[in-house]
Amino acid sequence: MHAATLSTPSAPAQPIRLYRYALSGHCHRVELFLSLLGLPMEAVEVDLATGAHKTPAFLSMNAFGQVPVIQDGECMLADANAILVYLAGRYAERPGQWLPQEPLAAAAVQRWLSVAAGQLAFGPAAARVTQLFKRPDNLEAITRAHALFEVMEQQLGQSLFLAGGTPTLADIANYSYVAHAPEGNVSLKAYPALRAWLARIEALPRFVPMVRTPIGLAA
Repeated sequence: MHAATLSTPSAPAQPIRLYRYALSGHCHRVELFLSLLGLPMEAVEVDLATGAHKTPAFLSMNAFGQVPVIQDGECMLADANAILVYLAGRYAERPGQWLPQEPLAAAAVQRWLSVAAGQLAFGPAAARVTQLFKRPDNLEAITRAHALFEVMEQQLGQSLFLAGGTPTLADIANYSYVAHAPEGNVSLKAYPALRAWLARIEALPRFVPMVRTPIGLAA
């Protein structure tokens, strides 16, 4: 009987094209993960201000008219979290490296992917949007952000990363909008474990930051 061998994922034949808006945390989480995986990327800026995301050409790639979208060879895929799952399954060096295969561990990651699409999006992300586009303060979003950060602070007092002792998609999906929460007038001063978690992610090999905007508390 021969021992089974693990095959190393092959790199894409050409750079993965990322249709993005540079100030979007959803786009940054994909850009960050592509970099952490060491994958070649070609960034294509989508001008949201002129409605480029609502043109027939873009809607043919994502009918919801949202960034990010990636093109990997013949594969066209939208939705930030869906893209993370695809990239982890297709290109991670080890099976389960970023998205565990064991059911309970996989569920722990999925829980935080749901948070990224829920509490994170309607909390710190929404609060930042109001500042980014010079709208009145969204006090409800700021309240949601602090409620989320209290839960994250508790979790990160028990584990180095959101779903355990090693980084997973849970961390990649939630990092960008947490790191940029002060731009939405949400202070991180009361959350030392959360700030330490941000630093651990920023220390990962090939980490790339999202451009900072001098608005809100970051002005």
